[in-house]
Amino acid sequence: MKTTSDYSCDVLIVGSGAAGLSLALRLAPQCNVIVLSKGPLNEGATFYAQGGIAAVFDETDSIASHVEDTLIAGDGLCERETVEFIASNARSCVQWLIDQGVLFDTETSSEGESRYHLTREGGHSHRRILHTADATGKAVETTLVAQARAHPNISIMERCNAVDLITSDKIGLSGTRRIAGAYIWNREREVVESCRARAVVLATGGTSKVYQYTTNPDISSGDGIAMAWRAGCRVANLEFNQFHPTCLYHPQARNYLLTEALRGEGAWLKRPDGSRFMPDFDARGELAPRDVVARAIDHEMKRLGVDCMFLDISHKPAEFITRHFPTIYEKLLTLGIDLTRDPVPIVPAAHYTCGGVMVDQAGRTDLDGLYAIGEVSYTGLHGANRMASNSLLECLVYGWSAAQDILQRLPLMKPVKNLPAWDESRVDDPDERVVIQHNWHELRLFMWDYVGIVRTTKRLERARRRITMLQQEIDEYYSHFRISNNLLELRNLVQVAELIVRCALERKESRGLHYTLDYPEKLDNPRRTILQP
Repeated sequence: MKTTSDYSCDVLIVGSGAAGLSLALRLAPQCNVIVLSKGPLNEGATFYAQGGIAAVFDETDSIASHVEDTLIAGDGLCERETVEFIASNARSCVQWLIDQGVLFDTETSSEGESRYHLTREGGHSHRRILHTADATGKAVETTLVAQARAHPNISIMERCNAVDLITSDKIGLSGTRRIAGAYIWNREREVVESCRARAVVLATGGTSKVYQYTTNPDISSGDGIAMAWRAGCRVANLEFNQFHPTCLYHPQARNYLLTEALRGEGAWLKRPDGSRFMPDFDARGELAPRDVVARAIDHEMKRLGVDCMFLDISHKPAEFITRHFPTIYEKLLTLGIDLTRDPVPIVPAAHYTCGGVMVDQAGRTDLDGLYAIGEVSYTGLHGANRMASNSLLECLVYGWSAAQDILQRLPLMKPVKNLPAWDESRVDDPDERVVIQHNWHELRLFMWDYVGIVRTTKRLERARRRITMLQQEIDEYYSHFRISNNLLELRNLVQVAELIVRCALERKESRGLHYTLDYPEKLDNPRRTILQP
């Protein structure tokens, strides 16, 4: 067997968003790091995050209040210890981000002192969202990218997909089963390369591309969850897919997110006739948690037989709107919509994966040396529904806690000498690329129709049968043809689709983001849904 290692490092980080880059920067002073970026460096979900980061900076707010709000939004399935851990470390981790150069918006108090401008979003009882206008993710990502590019111990490989994790038992090593590295699809050279590493960190984001309509960028195809599952790691709570209530409904901008901060600053949700409807569903109105708002919009659309609802902030002063939401205002103008005057057409769209690879407080998975941080992971923070602006926070806190653990344990993690080369001796060039494209569209359509905002057992079982058929086709295709980006993503999407449906079928209740007509009530003692390979 030919053995080689195209690349070697102390820590391989798969993913280049807030989680991956914050971890890389914390590790880099003491070890060498390779960061894989599936596309251009700023194409992840972090870059497009509009709202902000939740942390207690206001004197009238408290960590206990942040914890309680998160537990309420999570609808009985958050793990309190994890929520307290993240809320308690929120301010220090956000301060680290500020120290890296991120400039959050400020305002002048009545006493003439400068302080951070904090906004409020759904589920929060206080103003605690630090933001940079309506483009917080862009500010965070560009700052971290600049720092990472400048660091001599960080190597960034763009347009590179991780194909699969390499474990010690797969290459004939005895002893405790552990991570050895990963195979990488270099899209520029169109070749599979290997990277050996003492530790590997999955920071690949979520799975929302499994749905036809999503606010996420194209890269959110569940790669890390699928790879971890194939490597023997448990996953949890994948039935809880958050649908953001307000995605722009427009043929020229189908995945453009309209931040929850709009509702935080007073925007109303309206029917086509201009009447508000959220007070009919929840006393918190437009600031109810996202699962409640998304179901209300879905209900009204189906009841009235219309394609969309509307988001309206035109009752606020125009100067206030353009100052707080300049990016959204300019974007909508290019589509002929004036945010200061016009109601904006909206629909719910798949937005965030609340479940994922099971980890502890250091981001450690079931496999020795393999970590998972950010949206790819299940920490217990989000429960059955994620509260707004806790996601970037989770990335930062686990970027810190994983770094602490890796640096402590790295001296004990011995690297393997060489890895087997990728074997392409028995594969051909694909002659039916249309098959991949057809399967891709079929999967995303039936996941939207059968495993969406409102579910039934019959729809879920129908989805499971379709997934089984697709898996057989894709496995055969994967074993016979050379790798392509679309084939890798489709293989991973079908895997996570199966896990989502299996989790959904196991939950015999409606809770948070999982709403099924067959089990409309909540159980008295809810439990996590855990799947074991």
